Amino acid sequence: MIILAATPIGNLGDASARLRDALETAPVIASEDTRVTQRLLAGLGIANRPRLIALHEHNERQKAAELVALARDADLLVLSDAGMPTVSDPGFPLVAAAAAAGVQVTAIPGPSAVITALAVSGLPTDRFAFEGFLPRKPGERSRRLAELAGDRRTLLFFEAPSRLAASLSALAEAFGADRPAAVCRELTKLYEEVRRGPLGELATWAEGGVRGEIVIVVGGAAEQEANPERALERVLELAASGTRLKEAAALVAAESGLSTRDLYEAALQARKRG
Repeated sequence: MIILAATPIGNLGDASARLRDALETAPVIASEDTRVTQRLLAGLGIANRPRLIALHEHNERQKAAELVALARDADLLVLSDAGMPTVSDPGFPLVAAAAAAGVQVTAIPGPSAVITALAVSGLPTDRFAFEGFLPRKPGERSRRLAELAGDRRTLLFFEAPSRLAASLSALAEAFGADRPAAVCRELTKLYEEVRRGPLGELATWAEGGVRGEIVIVVGGAAEQEANPERALERVLELAASGTRLKEAAALVAAESGLSTRDLYEAALQARKRG
């Protein structure tokens, strides 16, 4: 079978007994970076020296069939550098190929930067969505955030420290500078920090430079009484930013509770009127 194993996101003490047992007995490990895996084995005092196969974003689609075939004869342990494979890390093409081929896939659960950040953020946890990394290009990022601005769920993003200030500024512009948020940095590590505040304040703070692995947590949009005129404006704004008109109408309908069909027809009429 294929075994997806969550590895510590910082503190090696978070390695579970199941993970240690799997590392001690695995004949083959497919990992995002074999050097990181070697350091993990050494740090945990694992005596086993399994065959290591690199599985990263540049080769995972080409490697999937080979690894699925290998997993028919022996257990294949799959690791990312930190956290659970497939979650903004390599592994999804392999799991999809295994499912299609009828090869069993299981997981050893464990540390998660997403769930840890959500738990310590101080923001609502009953409904949330993980959006991974925001697009690097400003135009694509603006379009993505325009689609999410009305989402009432707590939203989580991964971000690189070099792009944190720009992303927080874009979030403040799209969601409003007063939207509550938290920047969770170096979770479970020595210099762990959770900075909470409005998006505008966090964007200003980040301009001074921030280091480490980062998760941004943003509170959901406040529920508002449906306003057909404002909803139509938002549909047209989304369409102007590159979203297909039908998709824009559906997104705003989900946010406002209004009819997708009515919003779409209204937007078509508005376009005709210029």
